[in-house]
Amino acid sequence: MEKRIRKNEEYVVDIIDYGMDGEGIAKIQDFTIFIPNAMKGEKAKIRIVKVLSSYGYGKIITILEKSPYRLESDCTTYKRCGGCNLRHIEYEETLNIKQSMVQNLVNKTLKEKIGVNPTIGMGNPYHYRNKAQFPVGMNKQNEVNIGVFAQRTHEIIPIKDCFIQNIISQKIAFTIQKFIIEKQIPVYNEETKQGLLRHIVIKVGIRSHEIMCILVINGKKIPYEQELIEMLVKTYDVKTIVKNLNTKNTNVILGQENIVIHGDGYIYDILGEYTFKISPLSFYQVNPVQAEVLYNTAIEMANLTKEDILFDLYCGIGTIGIFASSYVKKVYGIEIVEQAIQDAKENAKINQIQNIEFLAGDVEKVFSNLMEKKQVYPDVIIVDPPRKGLDNNTITNILAVEPRKMVYISCNPATMVRDMKALEEKYEVKEIQPVDMFPFTGHVECVAVLQLKQDS
Repeated sequence: MEKRIRKNEEYVVDIIDYGMDGEGIAKIQDFTIFIPNAMKGEKAKIRIVKVLSSYGYGKIITILEKSPYRLESDCTTYKRCGGCNLRHIEYEETLNIKQSMVQNLVNKTLKEKIGVNPTIGMGNPYHYRNKAQFPVGMNKQNEVNIGVFAQRTHEIIPIKDCFIQNIISQKIAFTIQKFIIEKQIPVYNEETKQGLLRHIVIKVGIRSHEIMCILVINGKKIPYEQELIEMLVKTYDVKTIVKNLNTKNTNVILGQENIVIHGDGYIYDILGEYTFKISPLSFYQVNPVQAEVLYNTAIEMANLTKEDILFDLYCGIGTIGIFASSYVKKVYGIEIVEQAIQDAKENAKINQIQNIEFLAGDVEKVFSNLMEKKQVYPDVIIVDPPRKGLDNNTITNILAVEPRKMVYISCNPATMVRDMKALEEKYEVKEIQPVDMFPFTGHVECVAVLQLKQDS
């Protein structure tokens, strides 16, 4: 009879594969163990830290045989913060891992197997994030702390230099930290729900170089507010500064109310040949350099025609629909976030695009309404849903309407492949292209093209 695996026991294991977050996988008596920072092909001595009914988690004690792709990490905090959990792996190998992750999902889920293309990497995979969110709090020594949350906790790890954040964002955050220490501005305490400053959020136009600074506060007024504004504008040429009011006991960073205290409350950035307006609450791709690659890849793979009616579902501020507009007859963009739709309409106006219409509301309802009441039917659909993927009604609508082609842009390949399985009865998956939007993390973005079988 096999011995039951227990917490705190030690084993020597071979790492045979990677999990969906880039962690190593080992088997002990056919029992799956996930081991962060372990690499396929390695042999390691591990300690069991958690045991569940069908799998467990381990922690490396010693690496006995190293992978040739292992790096000494250039970051002192990556293991604790979890922000770039593949930092110990050579960049080219991380691209292979991401391709394999998607391929494994395809092999397990789809009836019709298809080879996943090699992942498109980033030329310079450093300091690529245009949006930084720094929590503010007090450490155990009662000092003001700004940094990142430790993985699966709300402990703030101070950072000196993050290799994926924009450099200017970090400089601004450290300058604000120094200011609030000097002026003794109270910072938020999650346990007591007292204090003022909760988060510093900074958005940077990668090509425009415009900067937005959002101060998330548990209240309405910041002491020495005007002095802080003048200092940020003078030192960093910050275009706009916004107070975001968040007085709720919540893990959500931004509240719903914004008060503009400098500038107009917006910045602009350039993607491809288009200019986009970015507000405090609207979604804009965190890595615009790769977003351009992603959108151009999607449009090229879609092979659109000037006669096509295109539905852009979950359109955000209209980026992909605007990119596609010159290739089709008409675009209808649908998004539930009202502010994003307002920005999308403004973006269409800024770029002088006439053949695009943006509609606010639940995707499934607006999608149905366009067809039932307005008698507008899509030839092609582009979807870019949140991580949970498509809802059942949207899938039902797509199967009922039978657009000739569907382009699925996904930040979560697991839900993408699940949804493609539901569409397989009528659609053939023609191509799947991973794009590395978040270098050195376990995340991978994908573009997939599905074609109606009778048109294949």
